[in-house]
Amino acid sequence: MAAFPAVLTSEWTKIRTVASTSWTLAMAFIATVGFSAAFCALIKASFDDMGAVERATFDPTLVSFSGMQFGQLAMIVFGVLVVSTEYSSGMIRTSLAAVPGRAAFLLGKLTVATVLALIVGLLTSFVSFFLGQAILGEHSIGIDGDHVLRAVIGAGLYMALLALFSMGVAAMLRSSVASISVLIPFFLIVSNLLSGFEATRKYGQYLPDKAGGKIMQIVPDAMGSAETPYGPWGGLGIMLLWVLASVVGGYLVLKNRDA
Repeated sequence: MAAFPAVLTSEWTKIRTVASTSWTLAMAFIATVGFSAAFCALIKASFDDMGAVERATFDPTLVSFSGMQFGQLAMIVFGVLVVSTEYSSGMIRTSLAAVPGRAAFLLGKLTVATVLALIVGLLTSFVSFFLGQAILGEHSIGIDGDHVLRAVIGAGLYMALLALFSMGVAAMLRSSVASISVLIPFFLIVSNLLSGFEATRKYGQYLPDKAGGKIMQIVPDAMGSAETPYGPWGGLGIMLLWVLASVVGGYLVLKNRDA
């Protein structure tokens, strides 16, 4: 059986030599920072026209992450490709022959990819924050403000957990097309629809992106958003449960099905 450090080295080599995974991480950074900066500029220009409730609950930290809804799509694709590329290419057979222990194989892959996603996520969150606050000007807040550092680091954690959740789903579905076809509509359409209507909001607020995104807020019910029965850490805890279920499901499929 291959030693675990060797598994980590192998997985790192796979990720860094596949152009698609590098490009998706780059797009996660560019999309988040770019759209966040654009939204910050728009909000600064229209701040005086905002409603009383929105101004009273204005959260400059959350606004600096407003492009996350676009960048997270690239992070989802990254997570899917890390796992599913080996299935589509047939290399999964070679990988499992080299690392017969399927738990060690999956753990090594998820560890390397999650650490990489975390590094990119933290870089993205800090750049988005400082650039956004520079654009907001008089409406900005410093990194030393109450709960601001928690929100900035939390944004990076959110991106990494989103990638890990996507890896678990890809391990279950074993297909890039199937995984992306499920995850993108789930986060882009289903989550927003469930959270957008009063009748379904009580269910939508427990979806991984809505719950996990709470960690990025420093103002309760920021920007007039709906009240939730959990706070920032509770929301992140809910997202962790989704991630755990995804990873366990992926492992069970990998363990019980042939490559």
